[in-house]
Parts: sequence; structure tokens; C-alpha cells
Amino acid sequence: MVEYYSLNQYMKDTFGCKVYRIAINGGFTCPNRDGSIGTGGCLFCSEGGSGDFAQDPGLSITEQIEKGKERVSAKIQNGKYIAYFQAFTNTYAPVERLRKLYTEALDHPDIVALSIATRPDCLPDDVLDLLKELNQVKPIWVELGLQTIHERTAGYIRRGYPLSVYDQAVKELQKRGIEVITHVILGLPGETKQDMAETVRYVVGGGIKGIKLQLLHVLKGTDLEREYLEGRVKVMSEDEYIALVTDLIKMIPPDIVIHRMTGDGAKKDLIAPLWSADKKHVLNRLKQYLQPFET
Repeated sequence: MVEYYSLNQYMKDTFGCKVYRIAINGGFTCPNRDGSIGTGGCLFCSEGGSGDFAQDPGLSITEQIEKGKERVSAKIQNGKYIAYFQAFTNTYAPVERLRKLYTEALDHPDIVALSIATRPDCLPDDVLDLLKELNQVKPIWVELGLQTIHERTAGYIRRGYPLSVYDQAVKELQKRGIEVITHVILGLPGETKQDMAETVRYVVGGGIKGIKLQLLHVLKGTDLEREYLEGRVKVMSEDEYIALVTDLIKMIPPDIVIHRMTGDGAKKDLIAPLWSADKKHVLNRLKQYLQPFET
């Protein structure tokens, strides 16, 4: 069995109890959609901007938190939560707007931390300084959508920034004491197992605190869907993915938290791979080879 540092264990170590995430939609857009970089988004990005499970952006942050609590009320009572700003690019706005949204979340008594998903090229100094300031109130985590270190793949998926921008973002966040979680997509078009291993090795060698391993999903309405239906993109089989993740986690140091080992796109939009829709089954298969250690 391969041992790893699970998110569940990290939550218990950090907050002393089980903690649930509430996906928040702050009503943001993305420079890869509004014309600053591009208009189509990344090749794989859905209309929801990877926030398909987030709350209604028409609600206030407080209302979204309460709605999120209701969704897990059967699993948790008197528990604590992380406000996960998930949809689109969650630092892509004037700093005062960000302050208002983040502060409203931090002020909620049941929120113990913020997790903010963003692009490495959307972290100007004033936003970085805001994150440092708020990190003194409650923990702030920043989730960077890197996906791959390979520039040929980054160009194909229309990521819109070079690897050096990611490196600089990690450096600036670390300088301000902000925890960094890096998103990596496995199974990107044209990438080999060696390519994916190189990405993971590079990421975990950069001083990050957590990593998300995300299976590539083909979702309805994306440009990736067209590429897939035209036969230009292949998706991984379940067995291939289980073997790959097991091998990759062997490479990850025990102090880096594994925040995700797969993913579950909205079933109504999932085109491929269809086996990934049963997330519980996939995780149970991974548990045959992987075991979270206890601290």
C-alpha cells in the first residue's frame, strides 16, 4: 500500500475536526473569456468555469454559505467549513471588490478558511497584499490552475501564460505566507505518462502545500467536446487512470496534501470518460492501492 497525506487528515490536523468545502460563485469571469487573453476559455473549460457545483452567483456570499451548509446538513452537525471560491478566476477583479467578497466569507462564524481558485497571471501586487492581510484573520489558500508544465500542451489547451508566470506566482504567494495548492490535469491530449510524471515532479519540488490530481473530462459545450467527437482526443481508461495515479502519488512527498485524486464533472454534461461519473467507485478502487496515513 502507498501512503499519502489526505485532505481529510490535514483538516483534522489543522482545525481539529472534519471540515467540508462549500463551493462559492463570486460572479467572476476570466481573462481567457473576456478578451484580455482570449474569448473561448481553455479548451476543456465548461460554461460554468469549472464551478459547476458552486452556488447561485445571484445570492450573496452569506446566502451561498447557508445554502451550502444545507446541502451537507445530513452529514455534518455543528461543523466547520471552507469557503471555496471556485467558479472562473477568483482574483480577477478590482481589489476592493475582492476585499468585500472575501471579508463577507471570513466573517461567517462557521467558515474556518478561504480557498481561492485562480490563474497565476491574475495575482497583481495589490491582490497579493490583500491575501496576506486576510491570512492574518483566517487561513487563505490559493489554488493555481497550472494543469501541465509542458508548453506544447499549454498552447494546445489555450492556457494563456508560460510556466515562468506560475513560478513567479508561487514565489510571491510563498513570500507572503500563503498556502499554494496546484491543479494538475491528467490525460491531456498528446501527453505521455512520462510527461505527466514530469509535471507532478516539478510541482511538488516547488514548495507547494497541496496538489489536486484531476482527470481530464470531456464536457458538453466545450471545444474539447468537438475535438473528441472528431476523433482527435482520446480519454484514459479506468485501469490506466488507477495505475497512473498510484504511480504518481509514490512521487509526492508525505508533507504535501493530496486534495484530489480524481474528479466528477456534472453528469448531465459529461461526454467522456463515462466511467468517471461513479466517483465513489473510482475512489474505492484507488483505496485498494493507496492508504491515507494518520499523523
